[in-house]
Amino acid sequence: MEIVTPTPMIEAIGLCKFYRDFAAIRDVTFSIPAGQVVAFLGPNGAGKSTTMKILTGYLAPSAGSARIAGYDVVNDRIHAAERLGYLPENGPLYPEMTPLSLLRFYGRARGLTGARLAARIDAVVHRCALESVIEKSIRKLSKGYRQRVGMAHVLLHEPDVLIMDEPTGGLDPNQIREVRRTIREMAANRTILLSTHILQEVEAVADRVILIHLGRIVFDGLPSEMKGAYPTLDEAFHVLTGGTVTEGGACVPAAT
Repeated sequence: MEIVTPTPMIEAIGLCKFYRDFAAIRDVTFSIPAGQVVAFLGPNGAGKSTTMKILTGYLAPSAGSARIAGYDVVNDRIHAAERLGYLPENGPLYPEMTPLSLLRFYGRARGLTGARLAARIDAVVHRCALESVIEKSIRKLSKGYRQRVGMAHVLLHEPDVLIMDEPTGGLDPNQIREVRRTIREMAANRTILLSTHILQEVEAVADRVILIHLGRIVFDGLPSEMKGAYPTLDEAFHVLTGGTVTEGGACVPAAT
């Protein structure tokens, strides 16, 4: 009996991006199955945003390929986009609109109309707890509520894959708690790749960690494996991205 391997929901295959002589990323390769929440970590300038923009079709790779739910993001971008929800850092929200008008706009752009559009708006408004601000100007909303509006619009078309860049950046502790709760709930039936600088986020929501440094993947595994013998994830991150760790008073060179 032939064993059928499920199609990975997110694939990066030998991705490279060059700007003349500078390599933003080089040979980035990983595969994420359905239902997994993956934290994508790395220092500023490591290549996280470049990789995520390629995965979402916003940026073309110099070499390699990327697929969402089996669809090549360059050659079959429309089908890939239908399966994808992308929340960039400081995502595009029109401040003169209300959350309701914004969701109607994005829903129509996604081909939703009539009762189907109304039902999906009701569902994401409830999921992201936007009832109290649904008719307020986005300009007047707190950053936490604006982030909720962004999450609502990427969930509107029921994507199988979510890619989120710093979803809790700039939020206060209560807002971070709410966003984490929402991510955990969404993870029940979606594949999620999220970029974050907050390592507590990893322990709170992630099944797996992919760490990029200087444009290359330097770790891919469980959060507990990344932590290893180090006292904290922060310490492990520091060492894996070029720092040193002190053991018994001696400085140990970073892993390469």
